[in-house]
Amino acid sequence: MAMPPAEKVIVVDANPSKNGHGDKLDDLPVADETSHQIGVDPWYQVAFVLTTGVNSAYVLGYSGSLMVPLGWVGGSVGLLLAAAVSMYANSLLGRLHLLGGKRHIRYRDLAGHIYGPKMYKITWAMQYVNLFMINTGFIIIAGQALKALYLLISTDGAMKLPYCIAVSGFVCALFAFGIPYLSALRIWLGFSTIFSLTYIFAACVLSLKDGFRSPPRDYSIQGEPSSRVFTTIGAAASLVFAYNTGMLPEIQATVQAPVVKNIEKALWFQFTAGSVPLYAIIVIGYWAYGNQTTTYLLNNVTGPVWIKAVANLAAFLQTVIALHIFASPMYEYLDTRFGSKVGGPFAMHNVIFRVGVRGGYLAVNTLMAAALPFLGDFMSLTGALSTFPLTFVLANHMYLVANRQRLSSLQKSWHWLNIVFFTVLSITAAVAALRLIARDSKTYHIFADV
Repeated sequence: MAMPPAEKVIVVDANPSKNGHGDKLDDLPVADETSHQIGVDPWYQVAFVLTTGVNSAYVLGYSGSLMVPLGWVGGSVGLLLAAAVSMYANSLLGRLHLLGGKRHIRYRDLAGHIYGPKMYKITWAMQYVNLFMINTGFIIIAGQALKALYLLISTDGAMKLPYCIAVSGFVCALFAFGIPYLSALRIWLGFSTIFSLTYIFAACVLSLKDGFRSPPRDYSIQGEPSSRVFTTIGAAASLVFAYNTGMLPEIQATVQAPVVKNIEKALWFQFTAGSVPLYAIIVIGYWAYGNQTTTYLLNNVTGPVWIKAVANLAAFLQTVIALHIFASPMYEYLDTRFGSKVGGPFAMHNVIFRVGVRGGYLAVNTLMAAALPFLGDFMSLTGALSTFPLTFVLANHMYLVANRQRLSSLQKSWHWLNIVFFTVLSITAAVAALRLIARDSKTYHIFADV
């Protein structure tokens, strides 16, 4: 799928950059002021931010939530198609960063500039839902990893999943208090990469060992035809959820000049080398266990207790870091709107502010995670309600509106095809996800120990 040409983006000329990076457009003012850092990160740090999201502990669930309902053909083809359309849609967003004489450092700023104040609010609401659901899912995963770790040490069953989720939320809050903004992650992204490779490598090795020792597996898609339709649609929503952050403008805001070229470098890294671990664990996990693969792969594997313990601990710790990335737009909004403009980020009154505000936000996330710990359903619903509209529908339409005078009829038709297709897919995926949640709600009671 071809990348959109850079010259088709409407921008307003600015004075040559004084920052030494040579991008004439990077001295443009931001659409709205922010209390967080802008334009300070090298492209490879941003690439690791994107890769951290792709290879977060969510990958431990994709063999079960994607491949089991889709099978070998559907799952494999779906992964590649989802990667292609996601790369294309994100490249469109990246090229809209410099628009109308301003740098748009938030998704809602960009939508508000193109459509007006009403769409600014709608986009912010969709993005909030997207990030809230992702954060809730991260806390569920962290709780699952903590519970699995506990069961390796003790068999008394005292630590139920809701308790583990509560502990996970508390640890995530402690981390959020000490990291004031997205750019401050820096060395933590290195730790995140180490943690990711640890649980991915452990899961792959143990799965390979189990696969070679096990009898032939069943890879058939289970369920009644009517049920399989809904699970397939839900899995399609999870496919795009796997690749997309729903906050590319916010991530691009942190990159150094030239911002468009650098975000493209970061995206290419994410969708090539950065996605290799994702593909490896999905394929190996499904190959090893077939349609009996669970939505948390480390529950399937057998092997030395210490290896499984290290893998679960790495998954727990990586989730704490990854959650902070996806919560950063909300933190930025709260810090900019309500935070103090006096003193540095570690001034006592600013730390106290973060403790109160971020702690309250994560407390709500944690309560929701403990009450409804259905991870696969959350991925499907999040993909349907917000990832599809934000990443595919809005990206194509905003690019179309911003460049309507420069696009040929064929190019306009292509963008409209994407808009209509992903709108329909979003609606059907939302219905499928709600059906799955309703079904699981009948099977499991609230605050279930699943």
